[in-house]
Amino acid sequence: MHPTGRASKISIIGAPMDLGAGRRGVDMGVSAIRVANLRAQLRSLGYDVEDLGNIPVEQAETQPEGQANAKYLPQIQATVNALARKVEDTLGRNSFPIVLGGDHSVAIGTVSGVSSHFRKTGRNIGVIWIDAHADMNTPQSSPSGNIHGMPLACLIGVGPDELTKIGGHSPKVDPRNVAIIGLRRVDEGERTHVRRSGVHAFTMRDIDELGMRAVMEKAVEIASAGTDAIHLSLDMDSVDPSQAPGVGTPVPGGITYREAHLAMEILCDCSRLASLEVVEVNPILDDANRTAILAVELILSALGKRIL
Repeated sequence: MHPTGRASKISIIGAPMDLGAGRRGVDMGVSAIRVANLRAQLRSLGYDVEDLGNIPVEQAETQPEGQANAKYLPQIQATVNALARKVEDTLGRNSFPIVLGGDHSVAIGTVSGVSSHFRKTGRNIGVIWIDAHADMNTPQSSPSGNIHGMPLACLIGVGPDELTKIGGHSPKVDPRNVAIIGLRRVDEGERTHVRRSGVHAFTMRDIDELGMRAVMEKAVEIASAGTDAIHLSLDMDSVDPSQAPGVGTPVPGGITYREAHLAMEILCDCSRLASLEVVEVNPILDDANRTAILAVELILSALGKRIL
């Protein structure tokens, strides 16, 4: 057992998918994070680290786009199904999964796998979703048809059956145990979904007024209420583009460098983190791999690295 109280073994799983995004390039984010020395840095914290390679993903150039309101749905379904099985197997071996994306639709697979693992023994999970966007569109509300804007809706049971029913059960998480942090851009049709869903959304105004410490403490309380573990889904576009320029969908006015680290440190302190993913790093838009390097730093803070 690691000093943080969680499993001493970590399994890195790549999911280099950009089928869910409108802008290409986040498939290369997986390599960028590996190049930023993730494995060695985790080992320096005392973990036993294995890299399980990448989940197979179809290339957009070889595939039909399919229906306009849910682009590449069959291909995304195949990838997230495979990812869910890999994550579930990893947890079953008492290893902590770190999933590297890819666009945020990979979270459908990650959280499905985590949920299935805990469900086997009558347990359930909460989710902390750190993101500039709510990711709660449906094919009917989405202005783009890009599935990376739909994963959280799918995980709480709203969306195409192909994505909501992975593993044979839905929802994967009770919306009352979901906290979104850093929200600052919501599509018009998506607003109603967020307000009616039961998820707890902390916007950038909440962070400005309350401070990151109070927001994270509330988020941990929400994700922990009646649950047995927490999954962290970290979209790097939650961080301000001045610090994380290489992301799939940058939005000005985001979380600062220190706020992001504080969020990770508070989450680590709660000792309930069972899995995490980092998504939407786009090296094409980055500056000397800054965003991937920051992603590694934030993973380390979530897993026990401290200033002293």
